[in-house]
Amino acid sequence: MTIDPIKLDRLAEVAVRTGVNLAVGQELVISAPIEALPLVRRIVVHAYKAGASLVTPMFNDGEITKARYEHGADASFDAAPAWLFEGMGKAFSEGAARMAITGDDPMLLAEVDPKLVARVGKATSIAAKPAMTPIVGFAVNWNIIAYPTEGWAAQVFPDLPVEDAQSKLMDAIYDASRIGGDDPVQNWADHTAELKKRVKWLNDQGFDALQYTGPGTDLRLGLAEGHIWKGGASPALNGIVCQPNIPTEEVFTCPHAYKVDGTVTATKPLAHQGSVIEDISVRFEAGKIVDATASKGQEQLRALLKTDDGSSRIGEVALVPHSSPISQSGVLFYNTLFDENASCHIALGQCYADTIEGGSELSPEELQQKGGNQSIIHVDWMMGSDAVDIDGITLTGEVVPVMRGGEWAF
Repeated sequence: MTIDPIKLDRLAEVAVRTGVNLAVGQELVISAPIEALPLVRRIVVHAYKAGASLVTPMFNDGEITKARYEHGADASFDAAPAWLFEGMGKAFSEGAARMAITGDDPMLLAEVDPKLVARVGKATSIAAKPAMTPIVGFAVNWNIIAYPTEGWAAQVFPDLPVEDAQSKLMDAIYDASRIGGDDPVQNWADHTAELKKRVKWLNDQGFDALQYTGPGTDLRLGLAEGHIWKGGASPALNGIVCQPNIPTEEVFTCPHAYKVDGTVTATKPLAHQGSVIEDISVRFEAGKIVDATASKGQEQLRALLKTDDGSSRIGEVALVPHSSPISQSGVLFYNTLFDENASCHIALGQCYADTIEGGSELSPEELQQKGGNQSIIHVDWMMGSDAVDIDGITLTGEVVPVMRGGEWAF
């Protein structure tokens, strides 16, 4: 493997100092693919340098995951380690920070029966609620970064030997994560300042809805009552300012789960649960997807939409200019952390409570009354390009250009 150790170390440092912004005396819980051990080791070093009281890593492995589908009894596909998620939830309630490392092979489960994958996904999502609730509610400082595993690199750069593919993917991760230059921490401070300008403009408009127009897309997307646009580093409820996603290019808010109508066509494939879904096209009526097709992975898509009552509605809408560095790189990452930051997108499922005014103090029922969707899933997929226009619609019906040809219009 020929991954530049200096780049790896700088990624780890930025993840600790800017991503979770770990506080002195704070615990850190890490989850990662076993292949990402070199990155985890550097994160642990920087975490203890930052004053961590304890760092606890947990690993997953693709071969072990596949073994379950190849040899597990039928009942295995409805099982999940609730005890583990309860323990993580307890750690977060006691002040621990969370870091996740993504990088799994996007095609790991491509040959597995989608119904089995859906069962495992549903069981895991239900069991994971104690650990995910503090994340969705932004109760703790958290962060996601990426590591170029062999399987992922081979999917992104299939024509290269695997070591060269890993090295090239590491370079792409490094560039997309804004870690070049003399001071990557300052890079992120400057980038956040730019995102906050867009956030302020959108919040000042007080839009009631967004209208999307483009190839295969004619969508009116209502916004939740009291919605708040967010983007860049923000304070968690514990008071620590963190940057949840590295990289990020988005500003985002909460759509109204019952006020979305029209058609929308995906502009990039969706890598989900070990397979790739391509050419998604859906039709919404009163916020619910009533028809869904895909040229590849249609069965997986339809199974996803049947996860629970909220999985066929959306909980997040995000705006990203087509000129974002990730889009301009021309790399299709087959990884949502990156591909969602190359394109405007929406997310099926759970809303983020902190994107509704006072949402962190509201019950799930109260959030739902304001239009915030409730679900055990949260799956982003991409719907923006240089051919998509977006208008904001005010409460009085005024139409305000937001994006033209995929770029900010203001």
